[in-house]
Amino acid sequence: MEPLIITAAVTGSRTPREKCPHIPILPEEIADAAVEAVRAGAAVVHIHVRDPETGVGTQDEGLYRRVLDRIAAAGVDPVICLTTSGIPGRNLAYEARFIPLRFRPELASFDAGSLNVGDGVFLNPPEFLRDLARRMAQVGTKPELEIFDTGMIGNCLRLRDEGLLEPPLHFQFVLGAPGGAPATSKALVHMVESIPPGSTWSSIGIGRGHLPIMLTTLALGGHVRVGLEDNIYYQRGVLARSNAQLVERVVRLAQEIGRPVATPDEARRILSLPRAEAGPRPNP
Repeated sequence: MEPLIITAAVTGSRTPREKCPHIPILPEEIADAAVEAVRAGAAVVHIHVRDPETGVGTQDEGLYRRVLDRIAAAGVDPVICLTTSGIPGRNLAYEARFIPLRFRPELASFDAGSLNVGDGVFLNPPEFLRDLARRMAQVGTKPELEIFDTGMIGNCLRLRDEGLLEPPLHFQFVLGAPGGAPATSKALVHMVESIPPGSTWSSIGIGRGHLPIMLTTLALGGHVRVGLEDNIYYQRGVLARSNAQLVERVVRLAQEIGRPVATPDEARRILSLPRAEAGPRPNP
């Protein structure tokens, strides 16, 4: 099997400290959590920022800058994946969702369709996705195609056929989210079988689906995302102490099955990121 790419999603936009006292909120906390996760074995860090006053997600450019500068100053060089989701279910203005692209990240999230979330709808209509794809292409950012249900794969293939998404595509399967596909091995296998040959893929199991989906993914040869954005528990009833703790478990499991863990530069090669050939890429 090729080296395992571990992504650490360190905070998300919603989970409050009341539910998880270890969730990073301040930009310095988010950056430090990302650095710890990289040192534990993560090659990619998925970054949201939060309003320091409310603790809720925001797309504030200055907060992103503080996080990215602090990660760079720590002497680590992970693949940075910034979010264009904003706050799922609250439907921020499109221009706010585009703000992270000003940093020309190597990866950015691309939520590949709309989703019912509780009594609301997380809107990602076709015109938004086309605009997002064009803007990512303009700044040289690869879309991480967030797939919450099988039909979203078809959305991506249509955009590929329109020339808006360039192969090889990279899919991030999100299983167990409200309104999406269940966190089952059967659902994951079906998704994997539905993507084009030559694509890369990773998976997320939300909450209690965390371990089953991670173990199935390791067996299938895919890549894995973990972190307090998706799951705040280390085991039933026991809160995770940190993002790094969740990363460390994946590293141990990979070692048990003889699968090497990818470095950031190996991840760049596997994901066909521009820096794999072009070298350093400074943030503006």
